[in-house]
Amino acid sequence: MADWMTKDIPDQTGRIAVITGATSGIGYETAKALAGAGARVIIASRNVEKGKQTLSDIRAAHAGAEVSFEPLDLASLTSVANCATRLSASLPRIDLLINNAGVMAIPTRHVTEDGFEMQLGANYIGHFALNLRLLPKVLSGNAPRIVTVSSLAHRSGKINFDDLQCEQRYGYWSAYAQSKLATLMFSLELDRMARAQGWNLRSNAAHPGYAVTGLQSTGPRMGRTGPSRQERFSKLLEPLLSQSAAAGALPTLFAATSPDAKGGVMYGPDGFYELKGSPALAEIVPAAQDKAVWRRLWQVSEYLTGLSLDGVAEASAERKRQP
Repeated sequence: MADWMTKDIPDQTGRIAVITGATSGIGYETAKALAGAGARVIIASRNVEKGKQTLSDIRAAHAGAEVSFEPLDLASLTSVANCATRLSASLPRIDLLINNAGVMAIPTRHVTEDGFEMQLGANYIGHFALNLRLLPKVLSGNAPRIVTVSSLAHRSGKINFDDLQCEQRYGYWSAYAQSKLATLMFSLELDRMARAQGWNLRSNAAHPGYAVTGLQSTGPRMGRTGPSRQERFSKLLEPLLSQSAAAGALPTLFAATSPDAKGGVMYGPDGFYELKGSPALAEIVPAAQDKAVWRRLWQVSEYLTGLSLDGVAEASAERKRQP
């Protein structure tokens, strides 16, 4: 994996990729690289105007790129359902689903349209619902993969089932860490399920290290009129510890496209503390490997979203039987 770059992405012609939150940062760089490698890319994100600009930018970078935009607000289960319905109706299959969108370090507690703590809701619960709704299409894909973007923050995370929505106590960083631990556990549990069910699906995770994107300012500025203390501190560290969004996208791209990428693992930068560097196997802390917590989180997520895996494999098998 040493020095793995976008030039090492295998030809993606004929593959269909759906990427959440790809109008900027890691998601944008991922979408641009996949489109440049020949994939048909669907960008699912909230901001329609930014979506139009993103499509224009990718087409300017790669003439003939096949890219489109689908409105998606992961903080609304209704929006998730509507987006999944449109994608399921318009796509013959999904070969690659990348759960990239996220928000970080909101200073005060906000909730989603459905009453979930915003970071858990947008980063994890919305993606959980989207994936379960799209799974039949993914299982119809050609050697399909689901890549979920986690974070180094998972190392300090804890799934607090007694106060999952941070109603009793809210800490902006602990809430973020919980949400990114949840995304990682989702990825690992999904891969375990896929192997147990005999599905032709590879689920893995990636993290960008410390990549400079809008993530460092969007969340921390919610409810503020200017830069937060955290944002100012981050700016001081960037020259020494950070890397570009393009470099931060490489672990995701490796997980999504490399023949050497495995399921049930996470990829990240290979440098000091995994802050920057070339894609490599990333550390998953012991607390994130508790399979009992994986399963309980999955069950709670099914309850919160009103969705389950019942019938998913059957729906996929029936679709494959159709002429």
